[in-house]
Amino acid sequence: MIRRALGKTGLNISPMVFGGNVFGWTVKDKAAYDILDAMSDLGLNAIDTADVYSKWAKGNQGGESETTIGNWLQRNASQRDKLVIITKVGSELGPSQKGLSARWITQAVEGSLRRLKTDYIDLYLSHWPDPDTPQEETLGAYQKLLAAGKIRAIGASNLDAAQLTQALEASRTHGLPRYDVLQPEYNLYDQDQFNGALRDLTTREGIGVITYYSLASGFLSGKYRKQSDLGKSPRGPGVKKYMNERGNRILAALDGVSQALNATPAEVALAWIIAQDGITAPIASATSLEQLHSLVRATQLILAPEQMSTLNDASR
Repeated sequence: MIRRALGKTGLNISPMVFGGNVFGWTVKDKAAYDILDAMSDLGLNAIDTADVYSKWAKGNQGGESETTIGNWLQRNASQRDKLVIITKVGSELGPSQKGLSARWITQAVEGSLRRLKTDYIDLYLSHWPDPDTPQEETLGAYQKLLAAGKIRAIGASNLDAAQLTQALEASRTHGLPRYDVLQPEYNLYDQDQFNGALRDLTTREGIGVITYYSLASGFLSGKYRKQSDLGKSPRGPGVKKYMNERGNRILAALDGVSQALNATPAEVALAWIIAQDGITAPIASATSLEQLHSLVRATQLILAPEQMSTLNDASR
């Protein structure tokens, strides 16, 4: 599988990032290991997770996804150097266990390294903006972790153009490492957060972009077309907002293009993101080997200009 440069990090990743948020939630133990085995065999080399995954699931405390990945890595030590492990810090794990202070980053990275059973994290992301912590404090903490070899590159998720600009200015002013990767929400339906000033900024600065909610919580798979479909999975309640005239128009366009290409709507929706200028790769998860193979097929789809136009017109 081809590799794409991830901004200026020096890392090279497949054009699809596997979303590890499902581990410890809808995919556990043996099934997770089978998916990770197949993921590696099929040529995907980047895994996205976070210290908070999957705290939202009943009985979980956070760290379950990292632990699953770490247990698999322990059993497959020869795979570590071939993989790009992406994890995040900043979401609340408990009282005083949140944010981007130097104190918490220094503590949280040790927890992630322990759960992942690795000596280093390839890409460490600030999960959310922290208005209570100066940018230079956060970046200074990352500078120490980079120097210690505990992380290889840094990035941020959920920043707007003004916040990313401020972070880049702090890096330049104080001689600190900069965010070389951005992780925004972006898909055929949700484009406002990234399009415009933020997209212009990442392109101008050569910042790598990996998108989350790439299938709009599963809506773009075509699995949810009426209210009764919302009970099909734990993600169903988050899909309801897409069930409107525009959402139906996008699904109809995906249906037409997917039929022409003998592909699934999800594969076409992901291929559309992969084809976007300025985007390195989408993040997408799989809960079965069949879904994993579908993710790989999406990296091989080539959308004709008229098919891209059809999808763009529908999403307006």
